[in-house]
Amino acid sequence: MSSPSPLQSAMLMGSPCFPNAIAWSQDNLIAVASGNLVTILRPDLPNGPRGLIKVLPREPLIVGFVHRKDVVSGCLMPTSLYRDDKPVVQSISWSPLGMAANSGCLLAVCTSEGHVKVYRPPFCDFCADWIEVVDITERLFEYLQCTEFKGVGVPSSDFSEVPSIRPCLQKNALAQANSITPNDELLEEVPENQLSPLISADEYAFRSAMLYSLVVSWSPLLRVASEFYPDPNTSASVSLLAVGGKSGKISFWRFYQPDCYTIEESKTPTAVKFVGFLQAHDSWITTMSWLLFAFDSSIPLIILATGSSDGSVKVWLGDNDKLLKSSEVDQTSFLLLNEVITVNAVPVSVLSVTVHVQYPSKMLLAIGKGSGSIEIWLCDISSREFDKLGSYDAHYYAVTGLAWAFGGRFLCSCSQDNLLRGWILHERRLEEMTTFSEMPRSNDSTGPSRDAFDSCFGVAVSPGNLVVATVHCFDVVKLNRMYEGRILRAAIEYLWIGGLQVDVWLKSPSPCYIEELPSFPEKELTYWAANIIWSLNQYQCLDKPLVFWDIIAALLAFKDNKSKYVEYLVIKWLSLSYLGSRTNLPPEEVLSRVISRLSDVPSRLLHLLNIMCRRVMLAHLDADQITTINSKDHNLEGVCPVIEEQMSNWIKILLGSERELRERHVGFSFSAVKTTKSHLKAPPSQPGHWYPVGLAQMEQWVALNKEQIREQLKLIASKVTHGKSRFATKRCSAVESCCYCSASVPFESPEFGFCQSKKRSNDNVKPHKLSRCAVCMEVCPSSPLWFCVCCHRSVFRLAPEPLFRMSSFCLDSDSSNRTSSDAVSSKPLCPFCGILLQRKQPDFLLSPAPV
Repeated sequence: MSSPSPLQSAMLMGSPCFPNAIAWSQDNLIAVASGNLVTILRPDLPNGPRGLIKVLPREPLIVGFVHRKDVVSGCLMPTSLYRDDKPVVQSISWSPLGMAANSGCLLAVCTSEGHVKVYRPPFCDFCADWIEVVDITERLFEYLQCTEFKGVGVPSSDFSEVPSIRPCLQKNALAQANSITPNDELLEEVPENQLSPLISADEYAFRSAMLYSLVVSWSPLLRVASEFYPDPNTSASVSLLAVGGKSGKISFWRFYQPDCYTIEESKTPTAVKFVGFLQAHDSWITTMSWLLFAFDSSIPLIILATGSSDGSVKVWLGDNDKLLKSSEVDQTSFLLLNEVITVNAVPVSVLSVTVHVQYPSKMLLAIGKGSGSIEIWLCDISSREFDKLGSYDAHYYAVTGLAWAFGGRFLCSCSQDNLLRGWILHERRLEEMTTFSEMPRSNDSTGPSRDAFDSCFGVAVSPGNLVVATVHCFDVVKLNRMYEGRILRAAIEYLWIGGLQVDVWLKSPSPCYIEELPSFPEKELTYWAANIIWSLNQYQCLDKPLVFWDIIAALLAFKDNKSKYVEYLVIKWLSLSYLGSRTNLPPEEVLSRVISRLSDVPSRLLHLLNIMCRRVMLAHLDADQITTINSKDHNLEGVCPVIEEQMSNWIKILLGSERELRERHVGFSFSAVKTTKSHLKAPPSQPGHWYPVGLAQMEQWVALNKEQIREQLKLIASKVTHGKSRFATKRCSAVESCCYCSASVPFESPEFGFCQSKKRSNDNVKPHKLSRCAVCMEVCPSSPLWFCVCCHRSVFRLAPEPLFRMSSFCLDSDSSNRTSSDAVSSKPLCPFCGILLQRKQPDFLLSPAPV
């Protein structure tokens, strides 16, 4: 199968040891469990900066004391013989976007010692090591101590208020054995306040199993109706962390989304509550996978699939009220829908679930086993019917990774046998596609050959579904012992899957485009176009983060061949998504119609359009050059001649789309000023609530652009100017000063401002060039700012959430006024690109790249 230029592999210094060792986050970061490290990196910078989480040996928790004669009992033999002082990472899982204090993703890590911790990115710490925010195992231990290891009896609300109970920790390996087998001499060394009655060997084994975790998994972001939270500081969005252990129980932890985000505070607390236990299996929990069914938006269904070492697989339905709203610890938060596979001799190693693209009420369940076989099930959640689609002998050894793509039409599997296989779902059966060994690989001569790969320990799919990433261990014998064999242990490999025949509905491109790409067969260009357009259409869902680095990378790779194929593909996407036309309209007509209909296009589609223009169609222009074209300020640097030659329809579409979004925000802010009630209800000190800022600058922008903006906006601006309340006037002053020299800064452009510092006679002093906030148009302060990696704008006042959900420009309805009066601040999203904002980092530190 042909594909764009192969993506470069990334080398690792640690070997993965457990299945699902690689995970792809919603903000386009890849985490790999590589030995005693979790390595975090960007897929586009395999040799760039990385984040690290180091797993160190921990001192075990004292769960009780047993008599020395019980040490040789069968249930305690594994504990008494355990001497591993080099723990490794056993399981990792990314949270949904928005759970970290900077609106990024949290990462849960489970070690081979059974310890679970949650980490956040070091967005303001200027280091490579990720920061621990919650120790789940310690929290669980505190709770079990309160309940005397019964697992019930203490409400979650009471438990969260109990001061941290610091357990007694052993100081060395001898003390570890002492905690199991105390005698008279040892008891004399233990302080009286730490003495505990002896427990049986079975009780000690039970307590150890309760605390020994094996696998972690985050749920999707779950929204809770705000009326259930009388406290305005309580978040209305949560994510559940499931932790499965040796006891067959799963503990659930409710993480709350922050009310307001920061890029300055490093010690922002993470709100988390213990929800309860689920006795899912009678043996070890080996794998878990969440799924959210939203085909009925009023009652979303929470599904959890679990697998065990006893070979059983179960599907559970969550109780929304108990999981999301209850403050009590509950043991009945899940209802068993079906035991898909009963207990048998073959353990389950991995699971993967997804919603069927053609049937929103049906779930596809892929089960990977230790024998190397794969089972596929189709589950109708509404009728609770479970149909087995087939069983396939896919691999020779244990399956270590499964991942669905393209809405369940493609399945990727990997195994310890080092085979990576792809499967196409046709109706009710899987058909294996050409093996991945025939796909082009990176020809990077600096790394080892893929012939040195020994085994595969996980597979992950990119947010845009066009790339799969796998992690392989090296056979050290096949490496150069002088150089590679000393430090390299594994590698991440990236493979394109955008050219797969998963759904053909487009006609073949014109012959002229095919002739420009002779290395690509005609049918594969059609597959690429269909899959890319399908992926782009998935981002019309407002709850899906705008992260499609893989789509842009594929389009730029095609564009490097000097082909018009990319322009054909983007024009086809515009015709289908913006005009609703499947006919082959001329490109000029499509672009002309799009420009004339921008006011009727939803904000999400405008964000997609802006990103495609900046990152693909105008990729030869950087963000500063585009800003220069858009600016009327003659104090800016002169425009390069090559830019003036590129004043094409794509420039006009980009500038028109950004002007439309700015008009929507200005109009929304003016609508909020029309009623003083909104200001009195939402004082600036209330976190998370939006209020209009920069009204004076917006009025000046309207005055400067009155010839271009629509009459509706002029009318509402005039009403605000003449009837503005004293409260709003006090908050929004037109007088701005330079943060460096205190000189005044007149409003001349929404992008930049120049202070009016006077030149001294003996010095050549130039006025300071100051950035303006992309939201409120005020001059940005010197404190750290939110930064957009796409348009390179800065923000210090976040935009209101309704701005990103607008379906068109409409300001005169009562619903618009009600929406603006109750608006809350959004996640830190760029008002022009819609992508996640972040704090700008030095080049030597890791930062996400959504596009």
